[in-house]
Amino acid sequence: MRGQNEQLEHLAEMRALMERSSRFISLSGLSGVFAGLAGLIGAGVLYWFYGMQYYYPNHANSVYTEDGQIRDSFINFLFLDAAGILVVAIGLGAFFTIRKAKRQGQKIWDKTAQRLLINIMIPLVTGGIFGIMLIRQGQIQFIAATTLIFYGLALVNASKYTLNDIRYLGICEIVLGLLSAYFIGYGLVFWAIGFGLLHIVYGVAMFVKYEK
Repeated sequence: MRGQNEQLEHLAEMRALMERSSRFISLSGLSGVFAGLAGLIGAGVLYWFYGMQYYYPNHANSVYTEDGQIRDSFINFLFLDAAGILVVAIGLGAFFTIRKAKRQGQKIWDKTAQRLLINIMIPLVTGGIFGIMLIRQGQIQFIAATTLIFYGLALVNASKYTLNDIRYLGICEIVLGLLSAYFIGYGLVFWAIGFGLLHIVYGVAMFVKYEK
């Protein structure tokens, strides 16, 4: 009986070693939580300056000019808002991930991390370029759907090199993106759910499952 337990422990150790060598498992659940909070704050800021005009017309400048063109001020604000969210999310994500990797005695930047970054950046960069094209064409109603769908594809693509749970988050983001494309006019709501609430729920679940 003792010999069987030792064999099972040995197999578990080998499996863990193989997993560490092929997958980047140092992602912290707290990264997801703070990324979600950053997403909610960014959506709230955008709504405060531009969304509330539908209820309080004098509260903010219109998104469109009198001839139906998107105001440059709105485009600039949108990019600044998105950039702020991205910087905060990446910064805090890197901080908690590095802290977790150090605690586990794992390397932060190796071939696995490089593969993870490449596979997540290809869909993200593609989606970002496509989103810019939509804005330039005046199709801002599809921005939320585009960012959610391509972000979800990036997570699914990267899940081969990190925790499998990332895959389910990616699928949820894709579904939200498709719903956003169908229910035009509620893009900011779906965006807040996808980049805000889902990240928080995922982060808490991952923290309880792997770190607590």
